[in-house]
Amino acid sequence: MSAPRVSICLPTYNGARYLARLLPALRSQRLSDRGPALESGEMELIAIDSSSSDDSAALLREHGARLEVILKESFRHGATRNRIAASARGEILVFLTQDALPIGESFIRELIAGFDDPRTAGITARVLPHPEDDPLTRRTVLAQPEAQTEAHSFDLDGLDGLWVLTETQRTALLAFNDVASAIRASVFAAIPFPDVSFGEDVAWAARALTAGWRLRFAPAAVVHHAHRYTPRQAFARYRIDAHFRRHVLGQTVRPSLISVARGFSYEVREDLRFLARAAPEGRWRAAWQSPFLRGAQVLGQYLGAHGKR
Repeated sequence: MSAPRVSICLPTYNGARYLARLLPALRSQRLSDRGPALESGEMELIAIDSSSSDDSAALLREHGARLEVILKESFRHGATRNRIAASARGEILVFLTQDALPIGESFIRELIAGFDDPRTAGITARVLPHPEDDPLTRRTVLAQPEAQTEAHSFDLDGLDGLWVLTETQRTALLAFNDVASAIRASVFAAIPFPDVSFGEDVAWAARALTAGWRLRFAPAAVVHHAHRYTPRQAFARYRIDAHFRRHVLGQTVRPSLISVARGFSYEVREDLRFLARAAPEGRWRAAWQSPFLRGAQVLGQYLGAHGKR
């Protein structure tokens, strides 16, 4: 049997409700006129499940995945994805999270098109909120670099490394997201994900760029993906992110209490502007929730940026 061109690499845990929509979407993907890529052998699906207590494993087997089950406590973001990739046979590795939902049957084809450039190491997809997401969640997702509409590539040509860039420039270059991304398998064999507790995709992007590779953003490849956070969850999530950015990327997200006040004001103001354009359903509830959510967000960023856990 010839090797597939693409290997879908999927870590899962109690994700049956997401897999029930993701797996059919993957089965519909077409890379050529040979029909669905999983059926034609152009694509394979490999998963590691962290001992789910729901029907995740059964769904994966039903849809033809090569499945390994590990203990829940053995899961690590970078190391587990590396373990999936180690058994992959494709020349391109497509990393997805279980709660991402590819749109259209040409998603994979659009995502990997940029590998025609032999210098391209990785490509990340456009991430949009689900149509049914609440207004604040939608605004949060649409404000991220992964939601933009213009394709671009980035490398370090003519530069003496990442650290000559400003924080803003460095952040833009490292906007790589393994919610939905593709990496050339030969590059990944030399530069796997670092074994970190958070931000393995961004840290990988820094290593790939430093090694002279090029990264791309492919907005024609779209997934729906979003997390709805309570204030407590937002505080924890943004604290971890800011800590990672300070100690790995050298970026201080909220350097002072003045920046916290400015950030809070900006986020609430942008929420209200977004809500003014949004559908009326849930608008007033979201406006009431915004100060609590954004206050938790910027406070988490400040504490994370200053090393407080």
